[in-house]
Amino acid sequence: MKPWIKRTLIGLFGASIVVGGLTACGHRHYGYNSSMSSEESAEFRGKMVERVAGKLDLTAEQKQRLTVLGDKLHEQRIALMGETKDPRAEMKALVAGDKFDKARAQALVTDKTTVLQSKSPEVIAALADFYDSLNAEQQQKVRDFMERRGRWFQRG
Repeated sequence: MKPWIKRTLIGLFGASIVVGGLTACGHRHYGYNSSMSSEESAEFRGKMVERVAGKLDLTAEQKQRLTVLGDKLHEQRIALMGETKDPRAEMKALVAGDKFDKARAQALVTDKTTVLQSKSPEVIAALADFYDSLNAEQQQKVRDFMERRGRWFQRG
């Protein structure tokens, strides 16, 4: 093989490694504690609705009910987070002094419990509305998914 061909191939290979590495590391990681913008959150919920709709073969009406359920769950999550932008800072503040801040911890628990009690009926109603709209085969798929402990989307 001629030297200029070798150099060109090595250069292309090296460039593809660099671009691949930057692409792999350059995306945003969304986890349970990540803070997404409202647009990103809506996009994520939309993708999840499409994913579930594909697995369960949902009709347009069922997809709409699933979207409502996702929105209600998101509202409850936002309400649970409250005014704080950093929930870990709240927890760190409880143990920041030489004594555990019992009053602050109790207030935190009370706030979160109140939010759960106020938002849960809406979430339960949306979940019941969605589940009741499923036919028997779709409901069985949901039960099978739950039986496998949520490993529906895992590979392998």
